[in-house]
Formats: sequence, structure tokens, C-alpha cells
Amino acid sequence: MVLSHERSDALVLFGATGDLAHKKIFPAIYQMARSGDLDVPVIGVASSVGDDQFLRDRMRASVTELVADPDPAVLDALLERVRYVSGDYREAQVFDDLGHALEGLVRPLFYLAIPPVLFDDVVTGLDRCGVAGHGRVVVEKPFGRDGASARELNDVLHRTFPEDHVFRIDHYLGKESIENLLVFRFANSMLEPIWNRNFIASVQITMAEDFGVGSRGKFYESVGALRDVVQNHLLQVVALLAMEPPAGADATSLRDEKVKLLRQVRTIEPADLVRGQYRDYVDEEGVEAGSDVETYVAVRFEIDSWRWAGVPWLIRAGKELATTATEAVITFNAPPRLLFTPPGAPEPGPNRLRFQLGKGDGVRLHLHAKKPGDELIPEPVDLQVSYAQALGPREDAYQRLLDDAMAGDARRFGREDALDEQWRIVADVLDHHGEVHLYRAGTMGPDAADRLAADVGGWIDPAPPVTGSPT
Repeated sequence: MVLSHERSDALVLFGATGDLAHKKIFPAIYQMARSGDLDVPVIGVASSVGDDQFLRDRMRASVTELVADPDPAVLDALLERVRYVSGDYREAQVFDDLGHALEGLVRPLFYLAIPPVLFDDVVTGLDRCGVAGHGRVVVEKPFGRDGASARELNDVLHRTFPEDHVFRIDHYLGKESIENLLVFRFANSMLEPIWNRNFIASVQITMAEDFGVGSRGKFYESVGALRDVVQNHLLQVVALLAMEPPAGADATSLRDEKVKLLRQVRTIEPADLVRGQYRDYVDEEGVEAGSDVETYVAVRFEIDSWRWAGVPWLIRAGKELATTATEAVITFNAPPRLLFTPPGAPEPGPNRLRFQLGKGDGVRLHLHAKKPGDELIPEPVDLQVSYAQALGPREDAYQRLLDDAMAGDARRFGREDALDEQWRIVADVLDHHGEVHLYRAGTMGPDAADRLAADVGGWIDPAPPVTGSPT
């Protein structure tokens, strides 16, 4: 029996001529080679007619375009290990050819950078030609359109690959700023006593983009904002912010606690969801006339646990908004008495801990200090840390996740039961929801979403990048 921690001895990339391969996977493969973490054959599979040199040229173009100052010697050595298998995934020949390319290798990693509708053909082909063996498989999101379709995809994968050999990639879980939520919470002992309903008034998570769908209109028509980022990325952020301390740092302990937390999240009700669409969305390439697909979504929910009972959680995500930023903001309860506010003066705002998770990532702590002068008047101040400035450069998310999958380390990947819960949380609002509200590009979404946050002081707009961070 092959041990789960044994490293894969080949990387097989289905969809090797696709956009994802060009933009993300090829640069990640090169970075792994440069750091000494990839010295195995790389085999690309796609329907485009071509030979080994065809794929090598595409990979070279990707690395040259997207990697800063690539090392020619490293790239040349990597390309010597690159092979290409061309063919229709529905035909046995392509898998026979793949079998010849994998001869003598026993633990390949199969990366399915292809639409889920092709999973069945590929997994069947791998099983039939006997190359799956002790291999692992990486699958990209979207993983299903709802709970039922996700379970069908799992059944397809499990015909050949056991659950501990299935790696559902969510690039958010490979981002340093996202993983830092876990370390920030549990490596700093002063936070744990106040990380609960007794001290926290609300939690808001915002994922804003100041651009539209562009050329991805056809894809976006099939998903919308709720499926695209809330069901996966942002519910994972919720889990990291709200979960209980894991028993250890191993994959099982971490993922067990995530699942426990997700089970406690209430299913979102239609009344607690607002959908929006930027005004020119229907003019985008690939978008159907009269489409009511949401490019913005805002939700409110609660977590039925001892720690979080009664604390409102709010999420909003959208395109063509006023800025591009991803933040999680924890708002603390106000002091029991306002000692330093003169009569008639405005009350100071609450303390907030702001995790900035996008470009210019870091942490801000909003506090109050004495305003200079004779009177004791509070003035808001920020304590801030730039991760880039304080911690130095980080690996790309795809590089980390691909390296983890090659090593059989599942800590940063979604598990089947967690996926079930994420779909359960949004099940009631996937297809049974209200109208879509139009909003102007450059705003923070439709006014209709304001009601969800009215009793917690309104939505909190993203802050500028922390000092010292790249913009």
C-alpha cells in the first residue's frame, strides 16, 4: 500500500492548453522547479493537435510573460521533462497514449483543469487504462451547482480515487493572508478570551472588485456571485474566523473543526439575501439578454454555537464596485459607559479588528487615544501591520497548493463533508430568491443591501492598503 505522504512521481495536467494553465498552473510549475520541489515528468493532455514541442512553447510563453526574471537554465531543464498527449477525452486512444507516457510511474498527480462535465470521461479513461493506481486527483471549482450535483461529481471521482486522494482546490486556501487568520487567532493568546459573543458585536466580510466580468460573461451566466465566491471562498473565511481550536496542525484536525463550524451555520433564508447586477452587465460578451444573474450578493446569517449565538455575520461580494479589496472586519462591543465623551459630542466608534486579505494585505486595529488638548476627548487611531513589510515575500497560492497536492498534504483543500455543508448553507437561496437590483458601476452595490446591516451600523467600506504594502 502506498502511504498517503509519499510524493507524486509525475504531474499530469488535463486542460493543458486552457486559460487556467497559462495564467496560473504553468507559472506555479516553474516556481516549484526553481525552488527544487518539482523534478518529475510533467505531462499535458488536451484536445488541441500538437507534439511535445507544442506544449513546451506554450509553457515557455506563459513563464516568460508572467514570471518576473525567470532563470533560463531552470526553465530549459523543466521543459525537457514536459510531454504532450493530444486527443479526445472520450476516446480510449488518448488514455493509451497517456499510459505509455506514464510507464514505470506509480503515483501520478492528475490535475483536472477542465469543466466538471468532462470528469466522468477522464476518470473512466484513467481507470480503464490502469494508470490511476495509487494516484491523486486535483479538481478545480466550481464543484457542482448545488449539493446534489456536487455529490454526483464526488461519486464519479470516488469510483477510482478514495476521498483522501481527492484534492478540491480553492486558491483562497493557499493565500498567505487567508491562512494567517488561523495563526493570528490561535498563536496570540490575548485574542481567545474576547473571541466570542460576549465581546464581539458583528462580523463583516467584503470581497469587492472594481471591474466587471469582461470576457467571462458566458461562465458567469452559469454561476453568479453566490456560487462563484460566497459558497466557497468566503464561507471558508467564515470557518477560519469562527472555528474552535483544532487538536493539532494536521489536515484531519484542521478540517474536522471547519466542518463542525460549518454545520453550525444557519441555512440562509431568502429574506436575508440581496442580489444586485451592475447596469451594463447585459451588454457584456456572452451574457443573455434580460439576464437576472447576480454580479453582487449580500447575505446575513448566524452561527448556532455557544461561542457565536446572537452575533450577526454579514457577507457581500460584487463586481464593478468602488474599489478592489477583500476584508474581514470584527466589530467589538462598545464600552459599558462613555467616560470621555463631552455633552453634545459624537460618540466614538467601536473598536475594530480589520483583516485586509487582498493586495496590500495586513492587519489594522482601530482603537481610541486621547486627542491633544486640555480635555479627555477620544480620537480614533490605527495600529497597522503590513504583511509584506513585516514578513517578506510569499509563495504564490497555486504554487503552494500544487506542492501540497504532490506531497499528499490535504490541509489546504476542501473535504467532501465540508463541501456538503457549504452547499447546504446556501441551498434555500440558490434558485428561490428575490429580484435582482440594478446598481451603478463605481458604487458599493445596490441600496437594497443596506437593510441587512442597518442594525449594526451599516456596511463598513474597505480601508486603503496598510502602510508599506504594495498597491
